[in-house]
Amino acid sequence: MAATEENSSLFPIFILTIMAIPLVPYTFVKLSRAASKKTKSIHCHCSACSKSGKYKKSIFSRISNFSTWSNLTVILLWVAMGVLVYYIKHISGDQVQVFEPFTILGLEPGATDSEIKKAYRKLSIQYHPDKNPDPEAHNYFVEYISKAYQALTDQVSRENYEKYGHPDGRQGFQMGIALPTFLLNIDGASGGILLIWIVGVCILLPLIIAVVYLSRSSKYTGNYVMHQTLSAYYYFMKPSLAPSKVMDVFIKAAEYMEIPVRRPDGEPLQKLFVLVRSELNLDMKNIKQEQAKFWKQHPALVKTQLLIQAQLTRETEPLTPELHRDFRRVLELAPRLLEELMKMATIPRTTQGHGWLRPAIGVLELSQCIIQAVPLNARKTAGASPEGNAAFLQLPHFDEAVLKKLARKKLRTFQELLDMSPEERAELLSQVAGFSNAEVQDIEIVLEMMPCLTLDVTCETEGEEGIQEGDIVTVHAWVMLKRLNGLIGALPHAPHYPFHKEENFWFLLADPNSNNVWFSHKVSFMDETTAISAASKAIEDKMEGSGASVKETSLAVREAVEKVKSGARLVMGKFQAPAEGNYNLSHYLLCDSWIGCDKKGSLKLKVSKRTRAGTRGGGGHVGEEGAGLEDDEEEEIEEEEYDEDYESEYSEDEEDNKQQLLEKKKKKNKGKASPSSSEEEGSGSEEE
Repeated sequence: MAATEENSSLFPIFILTIMAIPLVPYTFVKLSRAASKKTKSIHCHCSACSKSGKYKKSIFSRISNFSTWSNLTVILLWVAMGVLVYYIKHISGDQVQVFEPFTILGLEPGATDSEIKKAYRKLSIQYHPDKNPDPEAHNYFVEYISKAYQALTDQVSRENYEKYGHPDGRQGFQMGIALPTFLLNIDGASGGILLIWIVGVCILLPLIIAVVYLSRSSKYTGNYVMHQTLSAYYYFMKPSLAPSKVMDVFIKAAEYMEIPVRRPDGEPLQKLFVLVRSELNLDMKNIKQEQAKFWKQHPALVKTQLLIQAQLTRETEPLTPELHRDFRRVLELAPRLLEELMKMATIPRTTQGHGWLRPAIGVLELSQCIIQAVPLNARKTAGASPEGNAAFLQLPHFDEAVLKKLARKKLRTFQELLDMSPEERAELLSQVAGFSNAEVQDIEIVLEMMPCLTLDVTCETEGEEGIQEGDIVTVHAWVMLKRLNGLIGALPHAPHYPFHKEENFWFLLADPNSNNVWFSHKVSFMDETTAISAASKAIEDKMEGSGASVKETSLAVREAVEKVKSGARLVMGKFQAPAEGNYNLSHYLLCDSWIGCDKKGSLKLKVSKRTRAGTRGGGGHVGEEGAGLEDDEEEEIEEEEYDEDYESEYSEDEEDNKQQLLEKKKKKNKGKASPSSSEEEGSGSEEE
């Protein structure tokens, strides 16, 4: 009976341990992520972003953001662990009691025999079966009081208790099984439950969890994008893909194909189609055929494209609650999928290992429009603005009517608005556009949040002067970011995008004439610690490769760290130099969130013909060409080559060494010629 009670008390401890092993580290991970998100919550404070509800800190919003299924599951598991701890401490602990005879008799340790007898008689009057008919009193008297009295009055038992802590002397080690009592009832009908428990919990349950995890994880890459999506993006990506056609490739993601298409979605999608039809690039001359062709596509493609157009045109009123959930799902996946689509555009495609520039720019333009909820048609050239009105429409309170009013004052480009002083902008927006002081203040907040970017790009061959064909060229670029509000890493102004979105930048070194991307790199300004370690490592490797001293290396690393802290990021990479010629390259810094802050510059790259054959394995090639020359010409070449090598290695007695070398070569040539002369003499004697 004691063994079963002990086993029953160990079972809650076993369950508590099994729950704590995964729950404790998972909770720490959740808390660390929450802390990191809290430190990164540097967002726009304009009225439009405040009304969006993304950054609200009210109790309701905190509860709604906190009450996810994963968080609720963690809380319930912690509550269950608390109940188990309470049970183990207060309930289960009562089952395992230590035998303390002095405590049972109500005496202090070291009491005399007379005190022990007196206490026993007193308890006997209270618990003896003749005095108290209660069965529990009878059990307590027999199990505890009598045994305690016997242990303290018997000389051997008392010595054992004082020496070993038990009247019976030294106790052996006991082990229990951390399973409930009914599972150990082997003789009864529940005997087979133990085997089922062991097989189910220890073998089948881990196996099922592993199979489910592997089956789900095998569909995704490290960036949580399905392999089927990457295959589709790689297949449909073309070098001549126009920015307006990037949408057709983007919506073919397998994640979007899994979104269900319901019958009740038909009518609201039809209404949405009427609202966004002008943005679908349909031929208005054959509108009926174009509409029929559009609706004949796969239903998932039609639904995804219409939901994205609802975001671009800000037309979300026709969406039902079910469609609104699908709409949020489409937007939640968009940044991740667009990043993979960008990688598919810049991945090496040509024999030189170059990507494609035109589709890469189109991907980032689509990303900007989705985050800012601006139609793609707004990017078309309008008047004197090469980027159209898209940059204006990302500002709060701006619309087409406001742009027409500003155009009358000959304000046509977004850069002109940025170049104005705050006073000039306030006067223009209040008098011409009719904005209130609060609306003007909102616009100033957004303009202060917009990043101002500068680039410093160099290309060189490490340890060599100039660039020759076939060299490994190192790209060294410092990307500097400044904002009028003084921030470095921040969340972009995006009131119409319902999720938090970190701004990322893409650095591209490309040849616009050939549509080739020579080098690409993603840049982020959110994690300063990672940027410092990466820049320090890159500068340290570069200085050590150039043979710099320790002091020079530490100084260069210190300067790089200061640059990173002041808002700069180091981009370093390598590419192979192409064939001989002059190349007019362009370097781009494109943002995936803001419209109108991209930077572009030119870079001239001169690649000369390879002439350093001796140092790069070209000597063998020269030797092969010289094998077909005559002996005198070969001897002159060897003398010239030796003179060059000799002068580069020594500085004394040059003329004497040269003469000795020439004499040795003449002797070798005479030795080679002597057999041929003897053969000629022999042939002449035979003729005579």
